[in-house]
Amino acid sequence: MCQGVFSSSIRDVILLPNFMKLHPTVEAVTQRIRERSQPTRRAYLDGIEMAARRKPGADRMGCANVAHAFAAMPDADKARVTGLDKLRIVEEKGANIGIVTAYNDMLSAHAPLQHYPDIIKTEARKHGATAQVAGGVPAMCDGVTQGTAGMELSLFSRDTIAMATAIALSHDVFDCALMLGVCDKIVPGLLIGALHFGHLPTVFVPAGPMTSGLPNNEKAKVREKAAQGLVGRTELLAAESAAYHGLGTCTFYGTANSNQMLLEAMGLHVPGTAFINPGANVRDELTREAARTVLGRSSVGAQCPPIGQVVDERCIVNAMVALLATGGSTNHLIHWVAVARAAGILIDWNDFSALSDVVPLLTRVYPNGSADVNQFQAAGGPGYVIRELLDAGFMHADVLTVRSGGLREFTTIPSVKVDGSLQWTDSGASKDESVVRPASAPFSASGGLKLLKGNLGRSVIKVSAVPDDRHIIEAPCRVFDSQDALHQAFQADELNRDVICVVRWQGPQANGMPELHKLTPPLAVLQGKGFRVALVTDGRMSGASGKVPAAIHVSPEAAAGGPLAKVRDGDIIRLDAHAETLQVLVSDAEWAARPLDTIPDALRAANGIGMGRELFANFRRNATTAEEGACSWF
Repeated sequence: MCQGVFSSSIRDVILLPNFMKLHPTVEAVTQRIRERSQPTRRAYLDGIEMAARRKPGADRMGCANVAHAFAAMPDADKARVTGLDKLRIVEEKGANIGIVTAYNDMLSAHAPLQHYPDIIKTEARKHGATAQVAGGVPAMCDGVTQGTAGMELSLFSRDTIAMATAIALSHDVFDCALMLGVCDKIVPGLLIGALHFGHLPTVFVPAGPMTSGLPNNEKAKVREKAAQGLVGRTELLAAESAAYHGLGTCTFYGTANSNQMLLEAMGLHVPGTAFINPGANVRDELTREAARTVLGRSSVGAQCPPIGQVVDERCIVNAMVALLATGGSTNHLIHWVAVARAAGILIDWNDFSALSDVVPLLTRVYPNGSADVNQFQAAGGPGYVIRELLDAGFMHADVLTVRSGGLREFTTIPSVKVDGSLQWTDSGASKDESVVRPASAPFSASGGLKLLKGNLGRSVIKVSAVPDDRHIIEAPCRVFDSQDALHQAFQADELNRDVICVVRWQGPQANGMPELHKLTPPLAVLQGKGFRVALVTDGRMSGASGKVPAAIHVSPEAAAGGPLAKVRDGDIIRLDAHAETLQVLVSDAEWAARPLDTIPDALRAANGIGMGRELFANFRRNATTAEEGACSWF
């Protein structure tokens, strides 16, 4: 049965020697993270060990507390969890699973989660256990709010979800937990919340991607035509609807699907669960297996360890490597800093940069290629990538996972046998080397992310989809105080030239750091005309930034007195992904003497007003920098 009790043998496994020789850079980055994090990690482990050593909730709490917790349960379940059967105490008590769900039918990726609790409860009963929906967490769709005021709530919805997860689990009557969620801020939020209850064994349960519709590159072409006025709303809506057409996550490799890749690399899923479509015959059985796994009754029959021990510095490095090897979402340079911090582990962009220099790029999935995630799965998927990275020494094999087979188990692909039981088979060779390649013959010898440094601050750029001849852009800049202002300049034909567009006042403290996807089509049009263009912003672009060079997450942000507040129209800016620099070409003396602009009064008055943004004022006020995870809770 699942339990949160530590043993010295489990705790000692944290520093087991590696099973195989690691790449020296991976080893060095892991070691410096371990050393840097020693005080905070020790305090974290001490805290979850103290929580784990308590009696189970039904024994620890007062009778009135217990009665309230289980009043709505069917009598048979109530007897299992309390040990009280018709006023008679029975010896055997069952474990109680807390389910935290992000279900709503607004999100295509989360709509399939509606029936998961019933599946889990039925499976739990087969093993003498019970399950309760501990709580629901909000889940917003960035695709719906993109370019609107609602998007300014998006980043901080992650911390809201983490807090909602904590509220759900604070009833403190659970022996283990299942996290039901898929998309952008939802998984990081669930993970941060779960790590604050790190004494509980916890498994994440996804729903999978929608089946393939209109190819992503075809959709992008229609968007670019719409930006030029060559097609109207009817044609654009038809294309978008053909791309986003059913149950499941969007099929491009953005933040949502990067989440799923990282959870596989961290060993927090049932192996191979990430990219199985909703409705596939194996999907419901994988959900049942998640219940069995967290109860210690899985097909491998091993106890599921507490999540706070699974997520150690090696686990975090494995996630970082998987992100880089697949050209995943730049959002995770923010989110995984926060996730690591929740487990007492301190990482920064220098760590990502060092790993990116050596980790090979093994996939080409849109926007880094033409394939979608279904084609990625068919070609070998996460199992293939993890196996290649393990075999080449880029990932730690000596880690805890939710199963006993270790990370090697996550190199396999699940299917259902004739008798209805699950089986896992090796991912084998790549089925399509235009989509996934072996580590010995990668698409690129280094990862798809670069850290840029210079007198404009620190920022990141995703170069895996950017043409090689666009890795260095030097041009006069045009400064915008909003993304709408850039759109207006584009429509007025003011940007038909070599130009670096600076969009500022888009950071966490300014307006919640919305994603700026709506800027991609006009900038792509300009690039397609042959102009050398780039974007520099303290906002976000996520995994869909695509082929236009974009220095994003510039820190410190303009609203916090960062150097973007000094930039003036016409300044020459040089973005150099090879040298990893981002510079405004102004003399040091002139740059030092320049005053900082402040947010325009009209923009300041509009920021944080309407669409519920007033409620997030404390988040904006207390947010750390992007490199510190844009956190509001430490």
